[in-house]
Amino acid sequence: MSSTELMLALPTVDPVPWARSQMAFTLACHIILVPLGVSWAFMTLIANYRGIRRGDADALRLAQRWSTYMAVTFAVGAVTGTVLSFEFGLLWPRFMGQWGDAFGIPFAFEGLFFFTEAVFVSIYIFGWKRLKPWTHFATGIPIVIAGIFGSASVIAANAWMNAPSGFTLDSNGEIVEVDPLGVIFNDSMPLQATHMIIAAYVVGGFLVASVYAVGMLRGRRDRLHRLGFLIPFTVACVAIVPQMVVGDSLARWVYENQPAKFAALEMVPSTSSDVPETLLGHLNDDLTISGGLPIPGLASWLSDPSTGTATVVQGLESFPENARPTVSQVNVVHLAWDAMVGIGSLLFAIALWFGIYWVFRRDIPRTKWFLRIAACCGVLAVICMEAGWVVTEVGRQPWIVYNYMKVEDAATGNTGVWLTFIAVAVLYIALAVTTVLVLRMLSRRFRASEEASSVLASTPYGPRTDTAGEVDETPDLSTDVRQP
Repeated sequence: MSSTELMLALPTVDPVPWARSQMAFTLACHIILVPLGVSWAFMTLIANYRGIRRGDADALRLAQRWSTYMAVTFAVGAVTGTVLSFEFGLLWPRFMGQWGDAFGIPFAFEGLFFFTEAVFVSIYIFGWKRLKPWTHFATGIPIVIAGIFGSASVIAANAWMNAPSGFTLDSNGEIVEVDPLGVIFNDSMPLQATHMIIAAYVVGGFLVASVYAVGMLRGRRDRLHRLGFLIPFTVACVAIVPQMVVGDSLARWVYENQPAKFAALEMVPSTSSDVPETLLGHLNDDLTISGGLPIPGLASWLSDPSTGTATVVQGLESFPENARPTVSQVNVVHLAWDAMVGIGSLLFAIALWFGIYWVFRRDIPRTKWFLRIAACCGVLAVICMEAGWVVTEVGRQPWIVYNYMKVEDAATGNTGVWLTFIAVAVLYIALAVTTVLVLRMLSRRFRASEEASSVLASTPYGPRTDTAGEVDETPDLSTDVRQP
């Protein structure tokens, strides 16, 4: 096909794959910023608390740095999140037209938490050198709370798509009554929201710690870098322990409530007991499995330990072909499931290694290999989280609202939607490059200012020092940081 013929054909392409692709791309980009928006404020407050309570100037400088980085990622997250909000109406108008009365309720609460978070992020950032230490610390607490509840609100909307409830339909299938609490606290919400919120602390902790691990590998072994690594890495290691338990419970919920998705992620063609856990491999068009490493009986045992290998798992063949994921979708979901479980288990093992070493040595492992592994943990954690969302969203196919509406019936009919995909992709790439450049610029400026200034000048609650070395006593905030 010539380039001219291709350009003529593009406007008439099926809009559903383009709508799916655009939503997947924007969500995959936005989700990287979510853990930082939820967990970074908490880690900043840990450094802030340590600095005030112990008079630790390094911890205070670290908290001040993190608050600046946090503001940048929060602003970028607001942009990418806004694009996602518009996409619901632009890409899925039929879905919003029929289900918007219920689906929109959690987002109304998310908006309130978002604005609360934005207000207190501003107060916290501008409060350095302007508020008393403990007053300033207190302004950061609402950021943590709003981040958690805002994330829970968004996840409640997604969980509702997996377990729709809280509404009444008339004979035409239109919503005539909505129970807001029933929508928000649907059956999937408690486990799914808990899983994502804990994941935010795991991913955010490993991601921030990995930056400092790289710095330490480059020879920056000062106390600031040590604290910058230790605080987020510890948060991630602590969080991943309950995450393994919640993840197991959520998988069992899927087994009980979304059997077609469970058959896809475990790649089970036929209903049977003593089902093996197949690592890797792929499903063929005739529903046979090629390759992979089967572990006998493990999938049945994990589905319900009370009955062990006798647990029966429904296979893909037991569902109508138009009510289950396609073969290609099954392969994507199964690979994502293996990646999520495999990487999560690896991160848990690293956390266990770190925890045992800390208990006996009260220090981080000092080998370069540990720092190399820690430097990789950030990327691994992000991949693990992305894989989890692939399992959630692709595994639900062909449904956008489970058992009520299919994706193909929810998408826009606009055949020019490919143009918005290209525009959004260009915007997001430019935004990603700009964000990285801004964060690197801030990092260089912080290091340069510390090399050129005295310790007193860089103490957030101390008097300021100008470039000539003269102390600026206005405003007078030279109160001892240890003062409650």
